[in-house]
Amino acid sequence: MYLVSAKEMLQDAEHGHYAVGHFNLNNMESVRAFLLAAQENASPIILGVSGGTAKYMGGYRTIADMVTDFMDFLKINVPVALHVDHGKYQEALAAIDAGFSSVMFDGSSFPIEENLEKTKEVVRLAHAKGISVEAEVGGIGGEEDGKISMGECASPAQCEMMASLGIDFLAAGIGNIHGKYPADWKGLNFPLLKEIKERVGNMPLVLHGGSCIPGDQIRKAIELGVAKINVNTECQMAFTAAVRKYFEQRKDEESKGFAPRTVLAGGLDATKAMCVQKMELFGSIGKA
Repeated sequence: MYLVSAKEMLQDAEHGHYAVGHFNLNNMESVRAFLLAAQENASPIILGVSGGTAKYMGGYRTIADMVTDFMDFLKINVPVALHVDHGKYQEALAAIDAGFSSVMFDGSSFPIEENLEKTKEVVRLAHAKGISVEAEVGGIGGEEDGKISMGECASPAQCEMMASLGIDFLAAGIGNIHGKYPADWKGLNFPLLKEIKERVGNMPLVLHGGSCIPGDQIRKAIELGVAKINVNTECQMAFTAAVRKYFEQRKDEESKGFAPRTVLAGGLDATKAMCVQKMELFGSIGKA
């Protein structure tokens, strides 16, 4: 089974009123956990790779080879897209050359004219190879690879301009943030989401920062046109909690026998379980 563009799976999700989960890779265990969750639940899946993860895991080509080799080894036959998450311009180009099937160019920190110009070039290069493209308007708040941003709400007019470039799906800031949500978070801006959807038509929309958003807000966002939801924080938390539990249960034992695979096995299982929980919420199970 080969990696596929995310375009068709998100078009299907938009038409079917469900969302495909985008789950960020952090290590080898997460690759295996997410692929197994998708296969066992007949769900399409998008595996996301940030710039920080690419550096940690040996670069985009190493990750692409790892994912495709695992797909062969585990006999994965559900649709899997390997996607750059919040890629800088050069990162998007590097991933296009390295065998990724989908890329996000995040030019939201640039003036809109520069964001449009660079996005247009990424679209040209990616589409020539059948690779899907995500763009962003309005910065997503919170923390991403160590950088903290308060975020901003997207301009519907700018979203329409971006959609006109031929991108395949669009991330728009609607009050969502990366990481944990503060106690005084006001929630998603649904009137803004509705206006953006009216401007971009049938183009699938993306909700970043999908961890910890209440289920009722997730479901309403899907009803209003969100077809891809990014999850990272909750999977990281589940993995870390499982590893901590392993050591807590063995704190009085001698350290011998603490093989890395044994230590991390609980984290893999916890990551897989969190992935399935999110797939159920997004309605993607059985859609492959």
